[in-house]
Amino acid sequence: MSNDTTSKVRPTHRIYSVTKGNDDKSVWTIIGSAWANKDGKGFNLQFDALPLPSARVVLRQPKGKKEVAA
Repeated sequence: MSNDTTSKVRPTHRIYSVTKGNDDKSVWTIIGSAWANKDGKGFNLQFDALPLPSARVVLRQPKGKKEVAA
């Protein structure tokens, strides 16, 4: 099993940090990308930033071409 995050497989999910903003609205900030392991039993996560201590971390598929995981 490999943990190689430099493979040519494109990420399939975005990692978000979700915090409460003004008027208790959620603020979603992209902090990384994720893609399935070759064996399909887990994900490789690549963080470009860390979430705030009180934030939720959410893993979601991009909605469309405009939001393709990079």
